[in-house]
Amino acid sequence: MFKRIINAGLALSLAIAANTSMASDGAAIYNRSCKMCHGSGMMGAPKVGDKAAWAPLIEQGTDALLASTRSGKGKMMPRGGCRTCSDEDLSAAIGHMIEMSK
Repeated sequence: MFKRIINAGLALSLAIAANTSMASDGAAIYNRSCKMCHGSGMMGAPKVGDKAAWAPLIEQGTDALLASTRSGKGKMMPRGGCRTCSDEDLSAAIGHMIEMSK
């Protein structure tokens, strides 16, 4: 019984750690969920690194970018197509794209 409780606690701790690190890893989320379109400019997505395309987006602020990502914009599906991404994940990916596009 005691061993089962320890194993359950360890599993829960590992799951929490994995979710916490994923939420803060904007590059990994970008690579997994955003890069296909934002890396190539597919379907009109502003290409990461294109300072002219990103300047007006960056001026809007991250809250506005998160809101448009949540609901979708243009050809981008709601949540950027990442149904499993939390708001924290989306914010981390947005932050990564902003940093790469300044």
